[in-house]
Parts: sequence; structure tokens; C-alpha cells
Amino acid sequence: MNQDNTLATVLQHEQQQRDQAQAAWRSAADAQHAAQQRAQQLHSYRADYQAHWSGQFRRPGGIELLQCYQGFMQRLDEAIAQQQGLLQQARAQQEQAAAVLAQAEQRVAAVEKLMARRQQAQQQQQHRKDQRTADDAAQRRRGHPPRQETLA
Repeated sequence: MNQDNTLATVLQHEQQQRDQAQAAWRSAADAQHAAQQRAQQLHSYRADYQAHWSGQFRRPGGIELLQCYQGFMQRLDEAIAQQQGLLQQARAQQEQAAAVLAQAEQRVAAVEKLMARRQQAQQQQQHRKDQRTADDAAQRRRGHPPRQETLA
């Protein structure tokens, strides 16, 4: 029984580790989704801004306006590039969290399988014991002495 308690404790620990890995994966997935949304928003804003100002440049205007537009577009492109880097980091973190989660799930499954095998072995041992008891009882009813077990 002590082994059963130990395995139950190990299983509980591995399940906690798996649950923590699941939470970390969900957090990483949420962060990746948020980074993806921000990147899409920046791309959409850039396209809208460019479309708006391309109409403005058809009219006569000052060079200062064009320089402001170009400067803002450059900063916007830098923000998009930075966001793409953050998105790549978020994807990498999510992939790493998925790998940790897969390992944790494998450990839980291994402990559960070991516990099932031990339980099955105990059931088989109990079945053999019950069968021996029944056989011995049948031998006594027929007037034969019970067989002696040999220790091997």
C-alpha cells in the first residue's frame, strides 16, 4: 500500500505541474494572440493613414507637410517592425510552453499507466490467492489434504 500512496503523491505532483504548464501555455497563447492583434491593427492603421494622405497630396501643399508625413510613416514602419519582433517572441514562447505542456502530459500519463499496471498486478495476485483458497477448500471437501506451497 505504501507504493500506492507514493504513486498517488507522485501523480498529484505531476498533475499540478501539468496544470501549471497548461496555465502557462494559455497565457503564452493569449500573449501571442494579443501581439498578433496589435500587429494587424498597426498594419491597418498604416494602410488607412497612407490612403488618407495619398488623397491629400493630390492637392498643392507645402514640403513641410510631406516631410511630416514621411517622418510619421517611418516611425510607423519602425513600430510595425518592433511589433513583428514581439510577435515572433510571443510565438516562440507559446511553442516552448506547448513543449513543456506536452512533456508534463506525458509524465502524468506515464504515472497513470504505472498505477494501472500495479493495480492490475494486485488484482491478478488477489485472483490467484482466491483461486488457491477455493482449490484448497475443494480439496478438503474431497478429503484430501491441502497442497503445500513452495517458496520460489
